[in-house]
Amino acid sequence: MARTIVIKGRVVGPHTVELETALPDRTEEVEVVARVADRVRGKLSDYVRALSPGTRNKDDIDQQIREGRDSWS
Repeated sequence: MARTIVIKGRVVGPHTVELETALPDRTEEVEVVARVADRVRGKLSDYVRALSPGTRNKDDIDQQIREGRDSWS
């Protein structure tokens, strides 16, 4: 069974991709799936995509909203 790992990289030639980190030892064959960036999106979307996922759950967010509303006069 093949396992999937995700390694970011960039295209440096029509048939060449430079990876940010090395592949695991003894890797002999890979399948490349390219997610091509849409140039219409600006730098803000690049920044948002680079953010790590949040760790807050629904209850935590609801509690913060309740506290904010309770502070209103």
